[in-house]
Amino acid sequence: MDDSAMVDLAVIGSGGAAMAAAIAARQAGKSVVLVEQATLGGTCVNVGCVPSKTLLAAAGARHTALSHPFAGVPTGAGPVDLGALVGQKNELVERLRQAKYADVAAAYGFEVRPGRGRFTDWETLTVDGEPLPAGAYLVATGAEPDRPELPGLDEVNWLTSTSAIELTELPESLVVIGGGYVGLEQAQLFAHLGAQVTLVGRLAPAAEPEIAGALRRVFADDGITVVEERGVAVEPGGGQVVVVTRGGHRVAGQQLLVATGRRARTDGLGLDLAGVATDERGFVRVDDEQRTTHPRIFAAGDVTGVPQFVYVAAATGRAAALNATGAAGPRPATVDYAGLPSVVFTRPQLASAGLTEAQATADGRRCDCRVLDLADVPRALANRDTRGIVKLVADAETGELLGVHAAAEGAGEIMLAATYAIKAQMTVGEVADTWAPYLTMAESLRIAAGLFRNEMPTSCCA
Repeated sequence: MDDSAMVDLAVIGSGGAAMAAAIAARQAGKSVVLVEQATLGGTCVNVGCVPSKTLLAAAGARHTALSHPFAGVPTGAGPVDLGALVGQKNELVERLRQAKYADVAAAYGFEVRPGRGRFTDWETLTVDGEPLPAGAYLVATGAEPDRPELPGLDEVNWLTSTSAIELTELPESLVVIGGGYVGLEQAQLFAHLGAQVTLVGRLAPAAEPEIAGALRRVFADDGITVVEERGVAVEPGGGQVVVVTRGGHRVAGQQLLVATGRRARTDGLGLDLAGVATDERGFVRVDDEQRTTHPRIFAAGDVTGVPQFVYVAAATGRAAALNATGAAGPRPATVDYAGLPSVVFTRPQLASAGLTEAQATADGRRCDCRVLDLADVPRALANRDTRGIVKLVADAETGELLGVHAAAEGAGEIMLAATYAIKAQMTVGEVADTWAPYLTMAESLRIAAGLFRNEMPTSCCA
């Protein structure tokens, strides 16, 4: 092997984990090559966060025009030009792909090499058949929508979250299978654009029950039908797609969108030839240092089965790069997941940070919880929309704040303060005594913390 041609780190992929790894390695003075067989940028910028959230913002604007609560302010909205919206979305994606990926690679001085990366044995990574020698390797190929084992699915045309956001004509009706964060967002997106939507599956299964209940009521207000049963078969019928549920319901729609989970994108990588093990779900096994079962091959981001957020991918990518190149120093780089926030970008948003009540109990904690209705939050009253709640989970013995969960407008913004509080191991008493700006939704965190002292109603500013 020609050491002069060897790079310090070869990365397969070019999404959030890969870019964060490359930046960290270059900042440490290491040489890096990214290998990308498809489109630069990975899931987030191309088919995930950026395009879906800009379309959700557009759909939300239309929904607000049709259903806001303010008398004396007449507004309306006509049919949607979905082709124009998708064109605007594509322009944003292309602009961010250039500014946040191509231009960043150029600024940090690392190559993005087009081609298919594949391990051919324990020692060799090839790119379109040509060896790419490196001191260490990082697999950061991400994940993609999974295909469920659902009888009849091959007999119909069906959408994933990726193909759904490329539609240029709005379907009259849509059935969404899957009540997780992708299914929830897609269901409300198309409902707010004007389609008749039915969701099949348990709604928000990972959320606190009170939070899921709040969203269930909102979906009913939005005209979204929710059938909380497992879909067991799909069949064509009268020009529509019919989903049969475990309880015998038959739900029909012009289009079918399947959002039942994601799987690791590892096909064709030759991981078995390199001795890289995967778990029972197909995700690459890594230790706390992001190292695989091969000592010089690391993995990061969605391909490892971590929580599927771009900021988690980036954190794992940085840790992997530092450990893979020896730049971490005497103490290996690891990722601290304490207070990890998440947001579902429905309206209202569902967001959380830290532990749920069930998780805290499973960890052996004795919990004390409080639930604040948005009818007791001045911002919600001013907005004339009090649908939603905030739930705090605390340690019953110490008062330490363990988790914050909300269904509220701007719930994601609340979680930044919640994450700080959880990371700092603040008690609910300390949160209640901390300044909060009046007439903000974030003030609900302080008000909810105050319920641990006194569950009587308070004045607006007290």
